[in-house]
Amino acid sequence: MTTTALPRVTPAQRRSRLVRRHLLAPALRKDTAEAVAEALVGLHATDPATVYLTAAARMHTPTAAAIDHSLYHAPNGTPGLERIRCMRRTMFVVPAHLAPAVRSATVRDAPRQRAATTAQLGQALGWDERRCAEVETAVLAALTTHGAATAAQLAAEIPALREQMVTFPGKQYQSRQRVSSPILGLLAAEGRIRRTRPAGSWTSAQFRWAPARPLRAVPPAEAKTQLARRYLTAFGPATVADLKWWTGWSLTDTRRALAATGAQAVELDEGTGYLLPEDIEDIEDLGGRDGLQGAEGAGPAVALLPSLDPTPMGWRHRDWYLDPDHTKALFDRNGNIGPTIWWNGRIIGTWAQHPDGHLNHHLLTDPGGQARTAIEAETDRTRAFLADTRVTPCYRTPLERSLTT
Repeated sequence: MTTTALPRVTPAQRRSRLVRRHLLAPALRKDTAEAVAEALVGLHATDPATVYLTAAARMHTPTAAAIDHSLYHAPNGTPGLERIRCMRRTMFVVPAHLAPAVRSATVRDAPRQRAATTAQLGQALGWDERRCAEVETAVLAALTTHGAATAAQLAAEIPALREQMVTFPGKQYQSRQRVSSPILGLLAAEGRIRRTRPAGSWTSAQFRWAPARPLRAVPPAEAKTQLARRYLTAFGPATVADLKWWTGWSLTDTRRALAATGAQAVELDEGTGYLLPEDIEDIEDLGGRDGLQGAEGAGPAVALLPSLDPTPMGWRHRDWYLDPDHTKALFDRNGNIGPTIWWNGRIIGTWAQHPDGHLNHHLLTDPGGQARTAIEAETDRTRAFLADTRVTPCYRTPLERSLTT
């Protein structure tokens, strides 16, 4: 009995594909933030600045105004991009047409979350279901009247939102917060309200809330298959562990969705990976070429990516694009990555903005003269985009922090 060997995909081929699919070379850049989000499935949005810097790094002529337009301009009632809580219960900005499937594929048990929030408010403040419903109704009415409002503005109008509750009582990290936080969080998780334009600049995390447009219902199994296909298109080849980590699904759901895509098994350094059938030929065409050479005509494959960028946060297994010895310097203790410098599909350093606006960088390996020249040019481009704006990542990493002093 003979066994057929799986097609092998080398780290060099994966890096070459990463450069092309993730738009990490000048010739591969897009004109709009919508096109960037389409290529990457979605943009991490926990840190508001990440959305803008992720898009800017992959756009031909980025401006904050152009990205703002993609996020908030809605002549037909729907912007080109939607900000929703989805993968791993994390905020992402996704193309509006993908939002229904993405939400259906990743939403947790909504009744269970409602029960947990109600129990939390009951234990802390003595609220029951009727009281919660009354406050939620008041919030929805206020947003319908005003169109949009910040949490502080809502609390000024609805006294119940100003009540204080203790979170994690008895724990070392015990704290107090306003009721507005769990109430607004629950309404957002249920898709009844959404975050819209922030109060302040594009780096502000003080978002206004607005009534959410109802998203089309997509059967969960169908939605998970769609999302798995989109992930493999952008991030494949990837392992079961990669997809499970990225989505936050159970192992059973991950395997079912992967099987439904018809993905083909391939051999990776870390074990069995999966690639969509239509992409097998694409990998074979890459041969043994690496990064720059794999993206023919793209020019130097250089990029300065922000903290929490979707590319470095796209896989559970990262050794093929990140030296394991550099992990401690680039990630915080919770697994959040800081700003990174990429060359030919590899992370080779980090960068940070000094309080005076200057951009500093630190290389973790010597990439050669051509790379250094390209990095300087990309640094100038990033500095021009930032102009007078100052950006500090929400999650600080050791090396990034050291470059700001």
